[in-house]
Formats: sequence, C-alpha cells, structure tokens
Amino acid sequence: MRKRIVAGNWKMNKTYEEALTLVSEIDNMVKDEVNGDVTVIVAPPFPFLQSVGKLTQGNDRMHLAAQNVSEHESGAYTGEVSAAMLKSVGVQYVIIGHSERRMYHHEDAQSLYKKLKTAIAQGITPIFCCGEPLEERDADRHFDYVDKQLHDSLSYLSNEEFDNVVVAYEPIWAIGTGRTASSQQAQEMHAYIREQLSRMFDAEAAFKCSILYGGSCNPGNAKELFSQPDVDGGLIGGASLKSRDFTDIIKSF
Repeated sequence: MRKRIVAGNWKMNKTYEEALTLVSEIDNMVKDEVNGDVTVIVAPPFPFLQSVGKLTQGNDRMHLAAQNVSEHESGAYTGEVSAAMLKSVGVQYVIIGHSERRMYHHEDAQSLYKKLKTAIAQGITPIFCCGEPLEERDADRHFDYVDKQLHDSLSYLSNEEFDNVVVAYEPIWAIGTGRTASSQQAQEMHAYIREQLSRMFDAEAAFKCSILYGGSCNPGNAKELFSQPDVDGGLIGGASLKSRDFTDIIKSF
C-alpha cells in the first residue's frame, strides 16, 4: 500500500508568530477531524523549522519538511543549509527540484541528483518535483520533458536509494496561467511517471512510490484528484497557508 500524503509548502510566507499559529491550528484540526492513514507534511521556511517541529511532536500524522537542502555536506558555502543540519532539528522530508527553484535559482539535474544523495544519506525523504511549462504542454512535448527530468536526476540512484523517494508532479502550465489541469490529465501524467520509474528501477519500486499532484490543488478539486489510481496525494501551495483549506484537502481521501 502506497503512502497517502498531503504536504504543505509554505514557500516564503508567514512571520514566526503567524507560522506557529498556523501549525497549531493544523495540528489541532488533524487530531480532531482526520481519520484514516494519511501522512501530513508541513514545510515552513528555514527559520521556523525547529519551532514548528516541536509543536507537532505529539501528533504521529504530522511530519516536518524543509523546502530545500544544499548539495554539499558542509563547508564554506555561505547561506546554505546541509542535510545534517536539517536532520539535527527534526526534519524528515525535503522538497528537491521545485519548479521555482529550477526557474529562479537555475538548479540543474546534476545539482538535484547531489541533493537527493545527501538527503537520503541522512535518512531524510526527498520529495522530488518534476513538471512541464506551458510551451512544452502546448507543443505536445510534455511527456518527453518530464521523462528527461526524471531520468537526469533519479536514474543514477540505486533501487535501495529510490525506495526513499517521493515524486511530485507540478504542471507548471496550470499554475497562475488561468488554465486548469483536469483530474484526467493529472492521472495521465502520474501513470506515465510511474511507467518511467518502473523502467528506471523495477515495477515493484515504481508501484510503491507515492506520486503527489502539485498543480493548484484546493478543497474543491482534491477529492476528484485523489480518487485517481496513480495520484497518491498533493503537494499544496497557497491552500496550505489556510488551516481550514489545508485540513479539508487532507480529509479528501
């Protein structure tokens, strides 16, 4: 049985006090309202990680993620945060290769592969992001584009290492463009990703991998998206900043 996961990526939002209020609300709502086996992940900004983690320690469903990690283990890399540092403050997951990191910070496949390796070595589960922009979707090159992202960063992992990876599909063309990805389009790409993973590793490894949907998921469309056979949850952006919306998405399974 694959893990059902709902992860909230807070991005560069919230002050310290706002972050503590938000996670406290989510924690209480999850305890009171969420039944079933769902893994809930929150990814606050770096300065808030330890405090947010402490507030969720008593809730077995709640897990802590970082939004990024350095490809280096340690050294003179001003402004970077290592996997060992993240592990030391209780981080269990880390987002790697988010479309915004690829776009604004020019992260390439080799860098992402190194980040995957260093996170896995520290026992942190990577949430590896992939997805195509509008021009690739319109040119009907979306499958090839995502396949290259997967192959260039994941295919060098061993089967044992890959067993520790979660994949998140971000249809960049459906985020902030006024266009919406249907549940059928999400399922089509998720099934394709699983097929490629089975070729890179094996069918069992691909079947066990949780693949999350990261394209403007909200309380109104989550249930239909999560009902698709290859959609194992969501990587949630804006809706994760509202405790009620985020909890309602979690309850959509």
